[in-house]
Amino acid sequence: MKHSKVWVIVLAIVLSISIFIFRDKLVTLQGYGFLGLFVLNILGSATIFLPTPLFLTAFVAGSIYNPILVAVVASAGSAIGELTGYLAGYGAEDILEKDPKVQRIRGWMKKRGFLTLFLLAAIPNPIFDMAGFVAGATEVSVKKYLIAVWLGKLIKFSAIAYAGASSLAFLGV
Repeated sequence: MKHSKVWVIVLAIVLSISIFIFRDKLVTLQGYGFLGLFVLNILGSATIFLPTPLFLTAFVAGSIYNPILVAVVASAGSAIGELTGYLAGYGAEDILEKDPKVQRIRGWMKKRGFLTLFLLAAIPNPIFDMAGFVAGATEVSVKKYLIAVWLGKLIKFSAIAYAGASSLAFLGV
């Protein structure tokens, strides 16, 4: 069991680094409409602690397409991509035990895991990957994790997509 958990961590890290290295090549997916938006958000959210500007794709797509559909597609892709952090946490549960910041988030996760994941996914913040790690390490169910993260990201991407749609009105287009 321990060896399989190590491979989960290695896979999550390799995937994250690969996506970050080839991020410039991923821009070509923008020409594929909603499918491209979905895949970009999966890949962009699959990076662990390596920033990708997903809000830009949702902002631009919101100015072109229906912002509600953009928010649904972008948030679904992003929630799926966030599983890499969850899987890395599942594989690294022994390492995470010692970090005091992780212990604080672990406490929130045990008391209000769904709400914690929802809120952290709804607002742009640098600690969401850590929350995904902790959710995996504390073995929050994948279903609960995906639903909470998707709903939180739906709120965030709704605001971004509507901002993109409003930008056209602001510019008089």
